[in-house]
Amino acid sequence: MEEKRQYICIDLKSFYASVECVERGLDPFTTNLIVADPTRTDKTICLAASPAIKKLGVPNRCRVFQIPKNIKYIMAPPRMQLYLDYSAKIYGIYLKYFAPEDIHVYSVDEAFMDVTHYLSLYKKNTKELAITVLNDIKDTYGLTATCGIGTNLYLAKIALDITAKHAADFIGELDEESFKASLWDHLPLTDFWMIGRGTVSRLAKVGIFTMRDIAMADEYLLFRLFGVNAELIMDHAWGLEPTTIADIKKYKTKSTSISSGQVLTRDYNYKECRLIVKEMCDLLCLDLVKKHKVTGNIGLTLGFSFGVERKPISASEKLTVTTSSNRVLGEAVIRLFDRIADPDIYYRRVYLFFNNLQDEAFEQFDLFTNPETMVKDRKLQQAALDIKSRYGKNAILKGMNLEESATTIERNGQIGGHKG
Repeated sequence: MEEKRQYICIDLKSFYASVECVERGLDPFTTNLIVADPTRTDKTICLAASPAIKKLGVPNRCRVFQIPKNIKYIMAPPRMQLYLDYSAKIYGIYLKYFAPEDIHVYSVDEAFMDVTHYLSLYKKNTKELAITVLNDIKDTYGLTATCGIGTNLYLAKIALDITAKHAADFIGELDEESFKASLWDHLPLTDFWMIGRGTVSRLAKVGIFTMRDIAMADEYLLFRLFGVNAELIMDHAWGLEPTTIADIKKYKTKSTSISSGQVLTRDYNYKECRLIVKEMCDLLCLDLVKKHKVTGNIGLTLGFSFGVERKPISASEKLTVTTSSNRVLGEAVIRLFDRIADPDIYYRRVYLFFNNLQDEAFEQFDLFTNPETMVKDRKLQQAALDIKSRYGKNAILKGMNLEESATTIERNGQIGGHKG
């Protein structure tokens, strides 16, 4: 008989805000603090809020202007590199107890661990082992963590997201039976991992409102609604999840695209937006060279100013070559921009895609391209990458990067779109 597995899922509570409090010697449970960029307008999003200010009704991802005026708080500018450093240190704590192959890092502040074979080693049950790890995090770095315990990855995640937040010790536990007993009628459905508003809306139209309803529903109806994804939804309704951390470690991505996107800090006119597209293309071409990939398929999406009531426009183009040359791809991307962009409209969002990536060994030329020029382009791009790697991303720039509306220099100093 197969051994029943035990998983824990640990989340660092209000991570960014808690790090900022710890760095200031403050208690995040008594300090009103938000993480937001004060150099932006009051419409900027709060990336994190301390547990103390959340208790006052301030949600995690609100806009600064939505915080009630009567609440006094500290606004901490985001320091993404600091948060990544803390995340790496916390991972170091996990490695004190578990092997890397039994750890799956889900995000910067959340990780799963298969602790099945460690219980006998440490002579503890799952909850006792979880408490040991949480206490180590608290004692070493001053951060409070919450934990979900489950007999599969899904139940560990649900125990974390729904059950742990109501527990005095911030630890939730679920197996298949307790999941059905305590959460089959839980609302809203969006509290459950991987169930979004769209899924809830489609289910509601056929009279399905709870996990119990899903479990008891006609499976053919669910397959008509969701296709192959219905199987996952039905499994989760019963508290089932066959995927293990070992399966995740073995998974090889089939993704064959790279992309870059920007939400601009102000309205950009046609000429300014054209410059942004050039800059983004240049950086994506460097990424191709770094990954030893080439592409022959490009795509572009433009979103308008917030005051323009028009849907974003998108277009793609298949090229007659596959390359990483910023010269060739840059010309193609600008052609695409000129074809779809309206010179009389202001823009706020830009997304550029390189699709159908192939290994650079499959680079292809047409009758109008000089192979020697393409090779020269790649060597120049590789040299630029080497310089940036050694001296920093802004060590080598182009004239366009120095124009007033350019964003590359600023973005090179950011991590995840925020100041590093």
